[in-house]
Amino acid sequence: MTSEHETHTVDFASDGWGDQLSERARQHLWMHFTRLGTYTEQHEVPVIVRGEGAYVWDQHGKRYLDGLAGLFVSQLGHGRYELGEAAAKQAGELAYFPLWTYAHPRAIELADRLAELAPGDLNRVFFTSGGSEAVESALKLARQYFRVKGQPWRYKVISRDIAYHGTSMGALAITSIPSIRTPFEPLMPGAVKVPNTNFYRAPEHADDLEAFGRWAADEIDRTIEREGPETVAAVYLEPVQNAGGCFPPPPGYFERVREICDRHGVLLVSDEVICAFGRLGEYFGSQVFGYQPDVITVAKGLTSGYAPLGAMIASDKLVEPFLDGTASFAHGFTFAGHPVSCAVALANIDIFEREHILDHVRKNRDYFRSSLESLYDLSIVGDVRGEGYFYGIELVKDKATKESFDDEESERLLRGFLSGALFDAGLVCRADDRGDPVIQLSPPLICGHEEIDLMTEILRGVLAEAQRRI
Repeated sequence: MTSEHETHTVDFASDGWGDQLSERARQHLWMHFTRLGTYTEQHEVPVIVRGEGAYVWDQHGKRYLDGLAGLFVSQLGHGRYELGEAAAKQAGELAYFPLWTYAHPRAIELADRLAELAPGDLNRVFFTSGGSEAVESALKLARQYFRVKGQPWRYKVISRDIAYHGTSMGALAITSIPSIRTPFEPLMPGAVKVPNTNFYRAPEHADDLEAFGRWAADEIDRTIEREGPETVAAVYLEPVQNAGGCFPPPPGYFERVREICDRHGVLLVSDEVICAFGRLGEYFGSQVFGYQPDVITVAKGLTSGYAPLGAMIASDKLVEPFLDGTASFAHGFTFAGHPVSCAVALANIDIFEREHILDHVRKNRDYFRSSLESLYDLSIVGDVRGEGYFYGIELVKDKATKESFDDEESERLLRGFLSGALFDAGLVCRADDRGDPVIQLSPPLICGHEEIDLMTEILRGVLAEAQRRI
């Protein structure tokens, strides 16, 4: 990344401040989804202190390739002064005002721009602070929409096995990962699960991708019929399912799902908190696979992480009941559509257009895929799957039989070795066992051949060592 600005950074390594930061984090910071007991006086908390382009540095001055874009967020990479300047300018003009009965210019401009970019008649933008709130908003809209349309018994929602849709209580009910659901049960009733599109573990039609896709889509149809079509409000699907390790849709899958939803009068919600804003090579993942949702939920890449912001983008038909008289969508958030965040999002989209970010992803996505597929010569690599700049590598104990690791083996492999070894080797990525063990990669969209080659080189070295340990 180039900039006219002079970079001023603290030398954390030389003055001992980095060690103090780690200790203070250990004593006072409650990190999310983190085993706090992992960190002791002998095992410090890693502290990321700065970033530039596709790289970040820790408190000791060590550089890492950010192969996860923070958390599927940093589309444009780190250190983009233009985005910081947009935030500062807006804060000086209007730092905050709510969207409760009022509007402000940046929210209006951004809503207009998103409606222009979104497919079909998705013309109404309801802002949130992040992804879980966007999913929660779509859930509440579906329920209230059917209530005002005289169908209050439509309250059930369908989502796929192992899918992650957020952690707020409504979104958590739609999420299908037992380990993060169980501590908070009982959850909202009416959340029903269907099979996902993991062809590598296909329970049906394991030798025919298109037939498997039809079967998986028809499972949604069968579930709606079983639950009673008059009780089902919405189907929640990601273009490429994140949890479980990047499951892309088989050919024809979404076309069939759209047909099923239309036949039963059910809303199709495309959860694109990860898959929007270039991650798959288009502004929206649904555009990559050619389907028209009734709602799209977004966050993360909307601002490339430079400010918190999410949105629910709804079709004309869903807003129609709220346009007359005393009707109101009884929902909102204090910081939704924050002026500073909206200004950052507008500047983010400007850079997307000026630097042809989508074209860059399309140009390099085949290279990314082939580079990762070169790891197939390692016996521990069972499957490489994904789309665009979003991939999962499933690890296996026996490639011939696809035998996976049991819970104890997965614990030793992922947390006992791979997570730490990949980080020590200079790569930020995700070693995940929500489902079968996988390594997930979601690099900043500015990455080219150099960064892709480095990712693959690090992966090869660490996975080869994991293979030897097995």
